Amino acid sequence: MTAPVLIVRPEPGSSDTARRARALGLAPITTPIFTIAPVDWEAPEADAVDAVLLTSANAARCAGPELRRFTHLPCYAVGESTAAEAASVGFRDVRTGPSDGAAVAALMASDGVRTAFHPCGRDHIPLGTPGLRLERRLVYQSDSVTALPEEASGALQKGALVLIHSPRAGAQFARLIEAAGAAKERIALAAISDAAASAAGDGWKAKAVAPYPRDHALLELAAKLCKTGAPG
Repeated sequence: MTAPVLIVRPEPGSSDTARRARALGLAPITTPIFTIAPVDWEAPEADAVDAVLLTSANAARCAGPELRRFTHLPCYAVGESTAAEAASVGFRDVRTGPSDGAAVAALMASDGVRTAFHPCGRDHIPLGTPGLRLERRLVYQSDSVTALPEEASGALQKGALVLIHSPRAGAQFARLIEAAGAAKERIALAAISDAAASAAGDGWKAKAVAPYPRDHALLELAAKLCKTGAPG
């Protein structure tokens, strides 16, 4: 029997990843270690910015109707899921950038964008790109669970491969494992990026990194590891 993959990203991304995992013949178990909630925010003037930067689909989901004031502007999105969410709220010109937020910000600057509206989460990664000024607004918060979910403990006992979708998830999963007194050396991780893998720290049975930071690339890596056995 194929070992399960443990998905700890928040909903609705967790269910989206699980659906893609099942399509690849994997056995996903979803146990989100974060919950996402919108927060009150005040939008900048739409005519004061040239474009919108979305580094997370959660920003598009949580920003609410105020975001529609900006849908006439070009929207630069990190990843296909974020791009799809941007289109669903009304953006007509959605440009999916390469790699991560820093790469997309650099693309914006090269396209001549000088000021961009960046709706983001409370725990966002600061971006600094020469020639590009970001008008940041916190539109959602992501709160961690305080203990490792019971379903996660059960999955780990079955030898689950843990999917790490962000640096914050890597760091928080490591804290939850240590607080639970679980044996890190018996747990293998598959991370979406080098930064996510690094944030999880050392001492794991194995750590593997997707070739590029996209959910489908991470799942293809997981499928390969589940067939061949995690490196270690």
